Amino acid sequence: MADIGKDIERPLGQSVRAPRAAGKVSVGVIAASAVVLAVVGVSAAIALREKPFRKPQEVAVSTPKVTASAESATSPPALAPAATPKAETKDLSTKSGGPQIIHVQTEEGDGPPKAAIVIRDPSTVGQNLKIAHIPDKALIETSETGPLPTRSADGRRPFDVYARPWSGSRGARVAIVIGGLAVSQTGTQAAIAKLPAEVTLAFAPQGNSIGRWMQAARQSGHEVVMQVPLEPFDYPNVNPGRNTLTVAATPDENLKNLHWALSRTTNYTGVMNYMGARFSADAAAMEPFMAELGKRGLAYIDDGSSARSLAPDMALRDGVPFVAGDTAIDAVQDRGAILKKLDSLEATARAKGSAVGIGSAFDLTVDTVSSWVGEAKKRGIEIVPISAVAIDPQKR
Repeated sequence: MADIGKDIERPLGQSVRAPRAAGKVSVGVIAASAVVLAVVGVSAAIALREKPFRKPQEVAVSTPKVTASAESATSPPALAPAATPKAETKDLSTKSGGPQIIHVQTEEGDGPPKAAIVIRDPSTVGQNLKIAHIPDKALIETSETGPLPTRSADGRRPFDVYARPWSGSRGARVAIVIGGLAVSQTGTQAAIAKLPAEVTLAFAPQGNSIGRWMQAARQSGHEVVMQVPLEPFDYPNVNPGRNTLTVAATPDENLKNLHWALSRTTNYTGVMNYMGARFSADAAAMEPFMAELGKRGLAYIDDGSSARSLAPDMALRDGVPFVAGDTAIDAVQDRGAILKKLDSLEATARAKGSAVGIGSAFDLTVDTVSSWVGEAKKRGIEIVPISAVAIDPQKR
């Protein structure tokens, strides 16, 4: 009777299916099971490997010892990012004109050191500000008077390596150079502390403790240049100071005096004239001077005080990055007069794209420039280092 009841309830036209045998397993199920077991086996083998996953300290870049590869033995190493928060890193990035592979070796763990590979971005502009006070040894030539700037073996220039980074935008830019640092110790300290980091500082070679002040300036973010005393008209009644380069001196004598000024410190992008209206107008005197700057990879900043200067054409010919000042901002030591000059720089920058102002480290100048820069930024003016507005023959 039970079977009859089930037949009545079964839909019309459907037959009874035979029950599936419990002991039969399809070929597809067997194959799928084999694949799963293989995957599990491989995963277990990887997980149980001793190296490197069982010893992560051998993979992490912890307290790295930085060594450059053979291709970049003369270049300082680039930033090596740590794999753990406790890892220490060094960033010695420079601009060498091409990709650079750096091997960062660790000192921890057993067996041979493991190495992380970092590829430095060649578009990086200038030094990392955290280590900007540290000179690049590849850019130093040892001399009797001190370190002389020079191109590195791979062609890098102090002008590029020691440049302060900036945005690279095409907006209105103003560069301001404040000279005479290291002459007054208190004035130098105040200028470094008060002036915005974007303002370029120029050191007088006759000053004291220039190396210490250079490091303080670079640690504060400033780009720096070295002033060189050049012969003015009415020399020696008007005297720029010790070891002045003159038109009457021989080229060797002038190069000796130039080297003295250049060796007073290091870590600068170029030189700026101190006086020099007569010297800069004399081709025979200027030619070896400018050629030496080109050989050493330095820029020349003309303060713009002499309309007879031959520097623009000579700099182009000798491959020297060149900047000409537009105005002396503090010829009159009056706050209102200085502000008027600074406002004229802003107007020039808006009209032409950039403008350059030259001043001295007087207390009034430092205070006025400091306050004006803050307001100019709010008006959309970018304050840039002097290297940012240079005409560079090597990049034209």
